[in-house]
Amino acid sequence: MDIVVLLKQVPDTETLIQIAGDKASIRTEDVKWVINPYDEFAVEEALRIKEKHAGKVTILTMGAERAVESIRTALAMGADEGVLIDDPATQGSDALGTAKVLAAALKDTGYDLVIAGQRAVDDDGYQVPAAVAELLGIAQVSMVVKEEITDGKIRCECTIEGGIMVLETDLPALFTTQRGINEPRYASLPGIMKAKKKPLIKKTLADLKVDPSEVGEAQAKCRVKSLSFPPERSPGRIIDGETVEAKAAELVRLLRDEAKVI
Repeated sequence: MDIVVLLKQVPDTETLIQIAGDKASIRTEDVKWVINPYDEFAVEEALRIKEKHAGKVTILTMGAERAVESIRTALAMGADEGVLIDDPATQGSDALGTAKVLAAALKDTGYDLVIAGQRAVDDDGYQVPAAVAELLGIAQVSMVVKEEITDGKIRCECTIEGGIMVLETDLPALFTTQRGINEPRYASLPGIMKAKKKPLIKKTLADLKVDPSEVGEAQAKCRVKSLSFPPERSPGRIIDGETVEAKAAELVRLLRDEAKVI
């Protein structure tokens, strides 16, 4: 089974984010870049499927040269090969532009199953996997917490508000992973050493026969106009009082007279 994982490199959630001078992007000089956490679940699930059904796991990424580090991390976890689409013409692409490039790469690579994180923690767009599936003409299942493959079909349990929904579809298909589907493994030292020798292919839009005029910032339907930090919150207040009753009475007074919520 040929499994492809769509992976995105994002800023570490513990990195101090600073807004760049253009007020529409972030400063990247001191940012630590990592695999999108939801994509880690996708890599782990792909490896588990490979261990059960045999086959190959390919990591597919569109991004700058620095994304090689994240691909190598996935290879160290156990993936077999990586593909990086690195082309200046893709810079500024929105979700649809990104999906066009990834779909073209998937058609070029071949696949039986595509797995992606349900969202990226940097822009929270939720759109790329669904757009990729649409462009490929295959079924897509979102927010999967359990899957089972038998007889050319995949059966998925998906989180929905208030419960779990079970869906089944034929392969090839694409599904997105949700927290709880697995616990991603750490890359072992032997895995890290092996990853250095695993194939990592770099491609451009020309290799994929994608017209540069169809992607990039000029074709983006959705653009970031400006970024700003949330307003600072006022510090909390500690309510003093001799007794619990006195504190409760003072809290009620503050909620009624100052906060105006009761």
